[in-house]
Amino acid sequence: MTQVDEEHFSRDFLAGQAIGDFQGFINRVKQAVPFYQDKLSGIDPESIRDVDDISRLPFTYKEDLRKAYPFQMLGVDLSDVQEIHATSGTSGSAVVTAYTAGDLKLWSQAMARVFRRAGVGSGDVVHNAYGYGLFTGGLGMHYAALEVGAAVVPMSGGYTQRQVKMLKDLGATVICSTPSYAQHIAEVMAGMGISSADLNLKVGIFGAESWSQEMCRELETQLGISALDVYGLAEIIGPGVASECVLGHEGLHVAEDLFYFEVINPNTGRPVSEGESGELVLSSLKREATPIMRYRTGDITRILPDSCPCGRTTRRIDHIKGRADDMFTLRGINLFPREIESELLRIEELAPVFQLVLDRNSALDILEVHVEPKDGGVKHEHLVHKIKTHLNRTLGINVTVAVQEPHSIPRSEGKAVRLVDRRKLIR
Repeated sequence: MTQVDEEHFSRDFLAGQAIGDFQGFINRVKQAVPFYQDKLSGIDPESIRDVDDISRLPFTYKEDLRKAYPFQMLGVDLSDVQEIHATSGTSGSAVVTAYTAGDLKLWSQAMARVFRRAGVGSGDVVHNAYGYGLFTGGLGMHYAALEVGAAVVPMSGGYTQRQVKMLKDLGATVICSTPSYAQHIAEVMAGMGISSADLNLKVGIFGAESWSQEMCRELETQLGISALDVYGLAEIIGPGVASECVLGHEGLHVAEDLFYFEVINPNTGRPVSEGESGELVLSSLKREATPIMRYRTGDITRILPDSCPCGRTTRRIDHIKGRADDMFTLRGINLFPREIESELLRIEELAPVFQLVLDRNSALDILEVHVEPKDGGVKHEHLVHKIKTHLNRTLGINVTVAVQEPHSIPRSEGKAVRLVDRRKLIR
């Protein structure tokens, strides 16, 4: 398949391929993967004849993967595995994901599409500030650069002043990191007296955390780039499941021929109508080492109904609204940190950094919003009133506001901690 037609498929072709992929998956994993031997007991592969049949197959949950630690999900001999990654395991056992040589090629191809959608290729210099190691972000971007013929600077995270120096001295045209770390890099740049005009950057590929369109615009202004969203997760392959293109820039193209995706009602498990928000469910059936079927990601999104001006026929999903387990309820109102971020960044006196603290006073939940002013001379009382009024008007919530001194809210070199829930500490 050429690069030109790699994302131009008919719906009938993709539906037929999905049915064949699921039939082959069931045949293969019932023989090779201990976890799925029980899960798929009694299911005849030939009974999968259309997408409705697929929607009745059992789900796979993160807890299933934790219980399968370390190698109960392995579909090949360990001697065939060339790379192993794992989640942090901070809330339980780590989830182990393994890669054969074929899996690494599949991942590289998926990531190469991310770069091509961003207009990145031979002649570009990619500054990769994602963390290398068990986290899949760093190596995923690294493999993409190699696949499209770009030069890669494997910076990883940290040493932010050095990051800025390397961006300038090596003439990077592409920056890859979490959006919150890119924001921190931009802040350090300003402190060093370096502006976007001093750099050669043209595009940023940011992911691994939910971020708002307001933050996107901030990054584009601060770094002089087109800021594009990339989505993926280690359980499926790593980054590369979906990403924005430079022309559309309003939704993420899913690599539908590589990963089967659904959007379901998280309460009923049934598919939602097109355009309706729900939980993203992903299947990575082509993987050899750790294939996975109908994985409930917990990520909230929707399928975008319109075609993309870039001409690709693969469907797009909206930017991830947040994780179902990130959503919190404040006096009957369901909220995601991204929604509050979006509103805070509309207030021009605020620096693009914040933290939310949930606490409880007796039986009453309280949300405290920690912010920093752009200008240290701004009166705190003015900001407190403006933020409280704005959030009440736009989101219908009453909050407590704590205006912090500039640069006092913790910055992140990886995924930002946007929400601190102190209610969990109350007995």
